[in-house]
Amino acid sequence: MKIILFVLLIGSTGTVSSAVFAEPQMTAVIEKTTYTYCEKLAYTIEVSEITGDLAIIHIRDETDKKSSAIPIPIEKLSNPIPSAYPFQKDIFPSGKYFIDIEYSGATTTLEFDLIDSDNLCISQAMKPVIIRWVNEEFTDGMLMSGFQNLVDNKLLDIPYQITEKNIDKIKIPQWVKSIGNGWIMGIISDQMFAKNLQYLIDQKIISNGDNRINEQG
Repeated sequence: MKIILFVLLIGSTGTVSSAVFAEPQMTAVIEKTTYTYCEKLAYTIEVSEITGDLAIIHIRDETDKKSSAIPIPIEKLSNPIPSAYPFQKDIFPSGKYFIDIEYSGATTTLEFDLIDSDNLCISQAMKPVIIRWVNEEFTDGMLMSGFQNLVDNKLLDIPYQITEKNIDKIKIPQWVKSIGNGWIMGIISDQMFAKNLQYLIDQKIISNGDNRINEQG
């Protein structure tokens, strides 16, 4: 009986010990392997256990140039990681990219291709401008000046130059702020927001003071 009990204790202790010192397992799955501009990167990190550690992410390009470390909280066994911002041409050149992930000693790498396309999107530099405009901190003219300077005119074409002389004359109907708020919340796409503004400009509902489309200041 003593021998049997001793064997059982050794077996039990060995099992617990291997579980304690085993590294957590991690896998990652990317939503798709080819992205175009204006799309958002999305992938999922799956782990065998929650250790309390952060996952550390680096994104690198074909030349091995990589981003600074991006800490990601791991709070579930399956953790969807959607990007907050879309790919933009002025930040990400087209090509192959890699996502290096490290979590509690486990590592893995995802890869994807970013291809050029005709997709156009509103620069993320416009987001604080739109937020302040919706909150009545920026004037209508400031908003349109931001679009003219920060957004490709193929997406939104303002047919007059906004200057110090006419910036305070530009008026946008108050109800358009609900569209801007929808864009901030991610309910309205870049294309839909720009399309609505373009229609209002073309119909001279958004005016530059006297509605002379060819005014230069």
